[in-house]
Parts: sequence; structure tokens; C-alpha cells
Amino acid sequence: MFSRLHMLRRLAAGCFFASVLISGTASAQTAKSGPLALELAKLLEAVKLDSIAAQGGEPDRFFAALYFPGQLLVVSAKYLVPPLLVEKLQQKAYRDIYMDLHGASVPETKVFIMDIGADGLKAKADSAADSYERGTKTRWSFNGEWRKQQIPSEAEYLKNFGAADSEYSEILAALIQKAK
Repeated sequence: MFSRLHMLRRLAAGCFFASVLISGTASAQTAKSGPLALELAKLLEAVKLDSIAAQGGEPDRFFAALYFPGQLLVVSAKYLVPPLLVEKLQQKAYRDIYMDLHGASVPETKVFIMDIGADGLKAKADSAADSYERGTKTRWSFNGEWRKQQIPSEAEYLKNFGAADSEYSEILAALIQKAK
């Protein structure tokens, strides 16, 4: 039989390891994109816009977002005729740019992110999952079910999440700059 002191030590150790696991899971779900998505949503609400667009670091790369309360749909892609989108940027035709990027961009350069909650990407969703698409071959749903997506390991899933979150953060930063 265990002594009371021994049982208390085991219980304390168990609580400690549980807290480490919980905090590890929480930090894995913490994303750089969270504060940026919230900031963009607030900016768009403040100026009563439902869309925004910006030109990327390359002359033919553009970013655009559609905002609905509780959801951000973001697209980034290269466009074959950049002057057309530059002109639309000058006219503040942001929704048109979003539609052009979504439908008529260079397919292998297109990135589409669905941020349910407009609160940044979450590695593991409790309900509806955020998602990331790149080109025509890469599609990740951040629902925590990496096996169903045929991702070899949870570590690879979290690596994919980190890459998507990083790219999303860069896009959001450019859109925030434009919205200001």
C-alpha cells in the first residue's frame, strides 16, 4: 500500500504533467495571426468596409480579404495583368480584386485562407475549422484530425500549421497597412 505522502506526491506529479500537456497544446494553438486578424476586423468595421486589398512585395502579387462578422476569407496570388489590379486598387474596388484573385489568378501561386471567427488560425478547432489552400494540391483543415488528412504525424501537421500561420500573418500585416 502507498503511504498518504507517496500518493500526494504522485497526484502532484500527475497534475504537473497534465498542466504541461495542456499548456503545450494551448501554445501549439496560439498563432501569430490571431492579433492581426482581430485588428484587421476592427479596422474594417470602423471604416465600414467588407473587403480590402493590397499589392504584395512583388509587382504581380496581390492580397485581398472579404470580411463578414465572424469570418475572414483571404486570398493571395500572382495576377497575369498587374496594371488592371493596380487600377482597381486606386479605385478602391477591393471586392473586385478579391474576385479576380480568386478566379483569374495564376493557379499555382494562389493561397486561400478561411479564418472562421476572424480571430487568426487555430491549430485545433472545437467546432468549424480554419483552412488553408495553396495552389491546386495543398489543402489543410486545421481541425486537429491530421490522420484523416493523410499527414504522416502530428508534428508534421503542426509544422504545416506554423507555415500557414506565418504566411497568413504576412498577408494580414499588408492588409492592415492598407486599411490604415
